[in-house]
Amino acid sequence: MALYLVQHGKSLPKDQDPDQGLSEEGAAETERIARTAVDKGVTVSRIRHSVKTRARQTAEIFARALNPKQGVQEISGIKPMDDVAKAAAGLDPAADTMLVGHLPYMERMTAFLITGSIDRPILKFQNSGIVCLDKDPATQAWVILWTLLPKIG
Repeated sequence: MALYLVQHGKSLPKDQDPDQGLSEEGAAETERIARTAVDKGVTVSRIRHSVKTRARQTAEIFARALNPKQGVQEISGIKPMDDVAKAAAGLDPAADTMLVGHLPYMERMTAFLITGSIDRPILKFQNSGIVCLDKDPATQAWVILWTLLPKIG
């Protein structure tokens, strides 16, 4: 049981694509991370993504690899500057949900869940990377279980 936070894959510049869809590199990197997740036994029940094209495309790549039983759905409330506290209140690690969104939202959500403050960054996300969180059964505090990032260093 876990919560998976994902920053969308690398996108095209706005002058090349006004919707800033995934670049070839972004799609390939996302596919590589998704395959690695499958190889490591990651399972998700559902994937939720923001309204932006690059997040949807990233979610679709993960969905093809992970085959979530409850599918893929666009949701509101996870755009770059949205309120993480509001969304955090409804998170359930037992739901095995993957959220695909943007910076600074994903970093702020991770910080908020772990420290209670968005002002205390604890992790730098990478495009296409996964951060897996869960609640410690003894304390009910959120903890980072693992990360799967495209680049080391």
